[in-house]
Amino acid sequence: QVQLVESGGGSVQAGGSLRLSCKTSIYTYNSNYMGWFRQAPGKEREGVAHISARGGRTYYANSVKGRFAISQDNAKSTVYLQMNSLKPEDTAMYYCAAAPLRLGGSWPPLAYEYNYWGQGTQVTVSS
Repeated sequence: QVQLVESGGGSVQAGGSLRLSCKTSIYTYNSNYMGWFRQAPGKEREGVAHISARGGRTYYANSVKGRFAISQDNAKSTVYLQMNSLKPEDTAMYYCAAAPLRLGGSWPPLAYEYNYWGQGTQVTVSS
């Protein structure tokens, strides 16, 4: 059973920073692409950042490029999302997700490939 446990959400003023964590098993960590998604009320889910197994490649949505950074800690089987210069429009529920590794295909993985999801952590940015 794949488990993804997020933490680190909270409330912050615009311009502030938060770091989200996603802890998983070593098996999941080594055999999956990992991604962070977010969904605000009334809006579609958005892929925010993606990272390949062992961190060889990353990808960011244009809306967060230059402000967010995805990283991994191999020893802890944990993926992080460092969020800087937060804006009110970053307010959303943030989810960690995993997509099984495969040969070829697009980068980043398409949303439907992410078949394991965490419970989500709320990020609220006030102006």
